[in-house]
Amino acid sequence: MFPVIFSLVFGYLLGSVPFGLVITRWAGLGDIRKIGSGNIGATNVLRTGRKDLAFLTLLFDLGKAGLSAFVCEMVFQSETAGLIAGFMAVIGHNYPVWLHFKGGKGVASTLGMMLVVTPLVGVMTCLSWLVIAVLFRYSSLAALTALCLAPLYAVIWASPVAVVCFGVLALLSCYQHRGNIQRLIRGEETKIKLKKEEK
Repeated sequence: MFPVIFSLVFGYLLGSVPFGLVITRWAGLGDIRKIGSGNIGATNVLRTGRKDLAFLTLLFDLGKAGLSAFVCEMVFQSETAGLIAGFMAVIGHNYPVWLHFKGGKGVASTLGMMLVVTPLVGVMTCLSWLVIAVLFRYSSLAALTALCLAPLYAVIWASPVAVVCFGVLALLSCYQHRGNIQRLIRGEETKIKLKKEEK
């Protein structure tokens, strides 16, 4: 019972650290929640024009879920403990207690957990994101497609527990992206800019 409780609490607390907010404030850019979509993730940090800060946010959001999963998997010698901790890190990122439960969308954190606990599934999910992003240039569409494919990859390359975990996270991602889905349907979603617009 202790491994489960520890993994739940440790994963949530580490995942709830809002690195996007911390990094942008540290850089003197103020409250990232008042910029763009109001999200604390790397995509919104990129809207500040600081690619370096967006990259740092991405690394930390990947890392906090990956680290929580790694620590619990190693300490308790249990993939399930790692999955629980990683899952709760995503929950913490999306609903951080420090920000009145208003956080990010959990894409990077989900990928970080997958790469640690089920590396092959994680790599395939990342590649899926990349392919969709390049073909259609919608970050939200790439994220939704990749995370919805993850449970299918897990059927082949991971355990039944991972399949259930990734399936729930895919549903959570769809819920978190509900606004993006509506904009995609209306054709109003912002595309990824591959180069600067000519003046």
